[in-house]
Amino acid sequence: MALGRAYSVALTGIDGQIVEVEADIGQGLPGVHLVGLPDTALQESRDRVRAAVANSGQSWPSAKVVLALSPATLPKVGSVYDLALAAAVLNGHGKVPADRLRSSVLLGELALDGRVRGIRGVLPAVMAARASGWPTAVVPQANLGEAGLVEGIEVLGVADLRELLGWLRGEVPLRAAEPAPAAAAGAAPNLSEVVGQPAARWAVEVAAAGAHHLMLTGPPGVGKTMLAQRLPGLLPALEERAALEVTAIHSLAGALPPGQPLITLPPFIAPHHTSSVSALVGGGSGMARPGAVSKAHRGVLFLDECAELGTKVLEALRTPLEDGEVRLARRDGVARYPARFQLVLAANPCPCAPARDVDCICPPTVRRRYLGKLSGPLLDRVDLRVRMLAMRAGVLNAEVSEDTGAVRARVAVARAAATERWREFGWQTNAEVPGPALRQRFRPSRAVLTPLEEALRAGDLTARGADRTLRVAWTVADLAGHTVPTRTDVKAALGFRDRVVA
Repeated sequence: MALGRAYSVALTGIDGQIVEVEADIGQGLPGVHLVGLPDTALQESRDRVRAAVANSGQSWPSAKVVLALSPATLPKVGSVYDLALAAAVLNGHGKVPADRLRSSVLLGELALDGRVRGIRGVLPAVMAARASGWPTAVVPQANLGEAGLVEGIEVLGVADLRELLGWLRGEVPLRAAEPAPAAAAGAAPNLSEVVGQPAARWAVEVAAAGAHHLMLTGPPGVGKTMLAQRLPGLLPALEERAALEVTAIHSLAGALPPGQPLITLPPFIAPHHTSSVSALVGGGSGMARPGAVSKAHRGVLFLDECAELGTKVLEALRTPLEDGEVRLARRDGVARYPARFQLVLAANPCPCAPARDVDCICPPTVRRRYLGKLSGPLLDRVDLRVRMLAMRAGVLNAEVSEDTGAVRARVAVARAAATERWREFGWQTNAEVPGPALRQRFRPSRAVLTPLEEALRAGDLTARGADRTLRVAWTVADLAGHTVPTRTDVKAALGFRDRVVA
């Protein structure tokens, strides 16, 4: 009887765990038996691995082969274990030594001819290996740039099984990861292309400066989508830690742009209004996949025609908006994905959406029902609400508005002030500050809070709405260069919530 070992990584959401792959070659009828809660793709790896070994010039044991993946209670999903399974069998068969296998994790899918195919989720898998103290990770050549983003661990790329076996025997070196090239910034849409709409432009600037959620309503053609598309251009580039988080999520979703292993700019995700709950927050059978809210992590989630979305879909946003993450329980376990994004909603005032309200042909009940899908608890989480009006005259001859660069400079100054103020508490933007901190340690004077108290007394605000209004007031103050919010800043923040939406 012979026993071989190799190691790989199992992913549950963006969290990884080391998996020990054992191959027992013993007496019995020739065959391959796989244990350790494998899914269908992993069950099929028995045939893939055997064919790849044979087509790489190696002999497969003419005996009973038992392959065990531990921990046995952890569900194993996907084809990421192929490389480790082949190495464990050949180690137990005496074809390769165990020296390098003891200190390396192997990730990759095998083709029948022995080629190593790229896989999803390489970045979080390598990050998990580094966190567990492993010195070396071997990944498919196609994923080498992505895996090389992780520092503190040696990352090597392999093109086929022959190359891996030569490296395990000490005969050939593997390609080491090289520093990832800087992503070239594409031509972002410019804010100067939006004509008029000063109130909505100001709301977008405030949203960018404080990472606040925004809702735009108005008839078709007034610039709601144009403004939303220009919001990411006002946001600062992602810091290293945030860039790795975003890249890890897109790696799991198989959505990394070709030739760009690291995402450094805030993502802009705009799902169609017919999207399901699973498409929005994540889901699927087995282990849940990330949805649009997680792909928009550290960026913007734009829901155009939000009133056309199903009520269940919209209500599914409430938890990620509050918690900044999604926890999805499925058959194979609970997957956790970060989802701290800026939500931008856009909607027409009614189904017929005329340019002038007097031309509306919708009955009052239809108008109420249309935007009534946006429940009070959901709207309470939206800090800025703006009603955009149709442009009448002067559109063609209007002066060019401020461009993205000028507005981005003001946003950067405001964000720097907020970051410096909240640095010792670990917060970066005003939208992240908890309500108790705003009401206690950083509470403005009584005279400044008078408009807020009056709105609460009149029932126009909830306690959560008051906290969110205070956050917006701090952002308005940062843009104005004030060290603390003034009464005018609080009134301006309150005005964003008082605006008529429907």
